[in-house]
Amino acid sequence: MTLPTAPADLRLQLADHLRNTGAIKSDCWHEAFAAVPREAFVLAFAVGTPHGPVHLTPDDPRWLSTVYSDDSLLTQFDTAGVPTSSSTLPTLMALMLEALDVADGDKVLEVATGTGYNAALLSHRVGDGNVTTVEVDPDLARDAEQRLGRAGYRPTVLAGDGRIGHPDGGPYDRLIATCGFSSVPPIWLTQLRPGGVIVCPVGGGIVRLVVRGNGTATGAFLPDAAFFMPVRGIGCTGTTPVPPPLPNSCSSRPCSVKPADLLDDGIHFLLTLAVPRAMHRYTCDDAGEITAVHIWQPDGAWAELRGGIARQSGPRRILDTVESAITAHQAAGRPARDRYRLTVHAERQWASVADTEGPRWELG
Repeated sequence: MTLPTAPADLRLQLADHLRNTGAIKSDCWHEAFAAVPREAFVLAFAVGTPHGPVHLTPDDPRWLSTVYSDDSLLTQFDTAGVPTSSSTLPTLMALMLEALDVADGDKVLEVATGTGYNAALLSHRVGDGNVTTVEVDPDLARDAEQRLGRAGYRPTVLAGDGRIGHPDGGPYDRLIATCGFSSVPPIWLTQLRPGGVIVCPVGGGIVRLVVRGNGTATGAFLPDAAFFMPVRGIGCTGTTPVPPPLPNSCSSRPCSVKPADLLDDGIHFLLTLAVPRAMHRYTCDDAGEITAVHIWQPDGAWAELRGGIARQSGPRRILDTVESAITAHQAAGRPARDRYRLTVHAERQWASVADTEGPRWELG
């Protein structure tokens, strides 16, 4: 059998794959993925491998097939070689677009334009006059607008801080973010109509919120794991935080948690909510077994778990929160992502497990 090589065939093949796996459920999104040329938005990119990123350009015979693979494509790096922008895994794109539940004529605000591919899919679905997309990096915004125009789509492309949305274009019916957040910016709620939907990566998952008439929002996480590049604001470099120096003094106590416990999928997801913006570094022995974990947050909170002993310092005790979160996770029957809910008010927001009287985790 001859494999398809023409872009149109590859687009249809990708759309069929997304439908066959259940990521696409509706004909309209199948049509969009089959029609919008991903290759127009990712001329040069890299794919991650165990040995580091492999860079591809249109001159490489693997380029076109990789464009239409179900993979994330890394499209921008900072000076340290850390990826700062990408074209999202198509499966995740489809899941989020389906969760957005757009209708004909809906006004949509997208946060994080990136390559422009997702904005093109939205434009195909609801019309480019109904799509506004905001990108913090002015160079990315300019390039995305040019790519969109060459592909025949002309949504409103703005360079700005998506964390504040775009109130001048509201009210919107839908808002979708394609970068990672530790909490949902409450100002977004003021820019959506009552009944509007927000789909946003938060922690290690994707939440779908419905905005209420009283200016609050609530909703559940999708069942799928998702880790996006963190949101960048105006002036942010996007570089990965480095571990802080070991503190001169810290508290020490026995701890029931083992370093490897933090790798459990359900526990890891909960900790992205309970300990927001935390970074982890694991230490392994010669046999590859995890022997210790360091956890730190941007404000200086620091913890080390090694040999059953928790050492902590800074403005809060990270491992106290970790230990109580794991206890709550187990008491709730080790709930999957889609049992967690997020409630957003103007002044505060929290995650909780549906149908339980368990704890709430405040998101800052």
